[in-house]
Amino acid sequence: MFNTTVKNLINEALEERADLFLIDLTIGGDNAINVIIDGDNGVTVEDCILISRAVEHNLDREEQDFSIEVASAGAAASLTLPRQFKKNIGRTLEVKTQTETFEANLVSADENGISLEWKAREPKPVGKGKVTVQKQTNIAYNDIVEAKVKIKF
Repeated sequence: MFNTTVKNLINEALEERADLFLIDLTIGGDNAINVIIDGDNGVTVEDCILISRAVEHNLDREEQDFSIEVASAGAAASLTLPRQFKKNIGRTLEVKTQTETFEANLVSADENGISLEWKAREPKPVGKGKVTVQKQTNIAYNDIVEAKVKIKF
């Protein structure tokens, strides 16, 4: 009952803010609520407060003791939802599949998977030396083991 109520309250708050979305929700045995959110335009402290208050102000601590922590998906967090990939189009990702690892530019993302592009140095078809070639691959979400945005300084 408690878990369902919390989920419903979070979903209601997210419906009011269409730019925010839920990444993860865990509720521990001691009613420790941990919420991870992301946003199409990033997440502010005020966004986290909004979600926290939506839960806190609608639960009775006299009835059920709980704690709540709302955080944004960190810069180093793995991308897991199609919506996260879509908001990172144009950025460099490190994408691991079962067989390969790519460090490439995310050029598109849809409901089925992503498209990556990168430049590689390969031997010339004729003669000695190497030539730079443009490579591209499409990867289905099911094939992605881990995907992270490469932070550049």
